[in-house]
Amino acid sequence: MTAAALRALHHGRAADDPLVLPGPWDAESARIFAAAGFPALATPSAGVSAALGYADGSTPPDEMFAAVARIVRAVEVPVTADLEAGYGLPAKELVERIAAAGAVGCNIEDSDHHSGALTDAGRQADRLAEIRAAAGDELVINARIDVFLPGRCGSGGTNGAGGTEDSGGTDLAVQVEEAVRRGLRYAAAGADCVYPILAPPEVLRELADRIGLPVNALAVPGGPPPRELGAAGASRVTFGGGLHGRAMGAVRAMAEELRTG
Repeated sequence: MTAAALRALHHGRAADDPLVLPGPWDAESARIFAAAGFPALATPSAGVSAALGYADGSTPPDEMFAAVARIVRAVEVPVTADLEAGYGLPAKELVERIAAAGAVGCNIEDSDHHSGALTDAGRQADRLAEIRAAAGDELVINARIDVFLPGRCGSGGTNGAGGTEDSGGTDLAVQVEEAVRRGLRYAAAGADCVYPILAPPEVLRELADRIGLPVNALAVPGGPPPRELGAAGASRVTFGGGLHGRAMGAVRAMAEELRTG
């Protein structure tokens, strides 16, 4: 499947019909989601890492790319891969490895997994532009915007826009402005969509309108379902490691039943 096919799925959608991308963590879960009729899949770094026995952010790149390749081989629908911040790989090598794995899209986050610090927006835009130049049109780039994650922006630390918030609370207006600032930079660099992870549903429409790209929303347990996120402004909905977590919850229940039965 091609990047063009995946890219097209983001556009022309009804407000309550976002592109829903389940997150397979191995080949078998990918087959199940594809057989259910989903037109594309999005691997989650957290779910894949857990399936491989690593904490999120700790999987060696070779193992992550190998896992993505197994998922791609198992299905006939487009697969986009969560590749964290790109593992420090030069843009050309990163694109080559994505292509070798067979994925036609990727998430690239704009903060450091370990320190939690936001990456400079200009430096991140330059990196996205390098990835776009290396890939041409053969890759759907989902640029993650991490300002809504705890501690990133407007929640007691540097807000990324030159100021600080010291109230201990979350200044949503600051976060939205920084998300827009970053999103516009990433759009100009060639991103196909933006992923303001954990953005409150009430700001999704504003982000989409002001940035001018499809917005990826994260569906979380207990939160709005995909259709509601679509109506709120999301063109695309993913689940992070949530589906893997639900599956493992079922395994735990089965283990307890076997132990006590």
